[in-house]
Amino acid sequence: MTRRTKGKDQSQQPDLLEELIVLNRTSKAVKGGRTMSFSAAVVVGDGNGKVGYGQGKSKDVSGAIKKATEAAKADMRTTNHKVHLLPGSNTISYKFDSKYGASRVRVMPASTGRGIIAGNAMRSVFLCAGIYNVVAKSYGSPNPMNVVKATIKGLQHVKTAAQVTKMRGKIINNALARTSEDA
Repeated sequence: MTRRTKGKDQSQQPDLLEELIVLNRTSKAVKGGRTMSFSAAVVVGDGNGKVGYGQGKSKDVSGAIKKATEAAKADMRTTNHKVHLLPGSNTISYKFDSKYGASRVRVMPASTGRGIIAGNAMRSVFLCAGIYNVVAKSYGSPNPMNVVKATIKGLQHVKTAAQVTKMRGKIINNALARTSEDA
């Protein structure tokens, strides 16, 4: 369920993509019967490389989703790290492995038109980040929030071609340098 939201002041906040990752219902037995509670996990992104995640709990579904969305927006603002995409192809520059808790993910770039080949939790992160050509696989724990955290952690460490060559002390040709600096 992808939704686009607009802020109250459109100049302040651009359109954002929201993806509901998981919605859980819990119940507690009390003297008067059972009380239900809901928890939600949401990923929010601008579709241009910025992405954040959040969790929320409430007595009703809409309240849990609203709290999770606000937490995801706050996370997106505080991390302030943009995912570097390969220019012109909406994919990442190179493959990487990442781990969070007992969840491990492997993410590989794909050619244009391949699409997103990944599980539901990772697919939501890629859609919100604006990555449309990627192949990914998760290993270990299938906990959706740990898979999301591992994916975002890995995406935040992806570097551009210019950053990699500078780090290695190499020189790249001018055409590649211009495209990776623009990103």
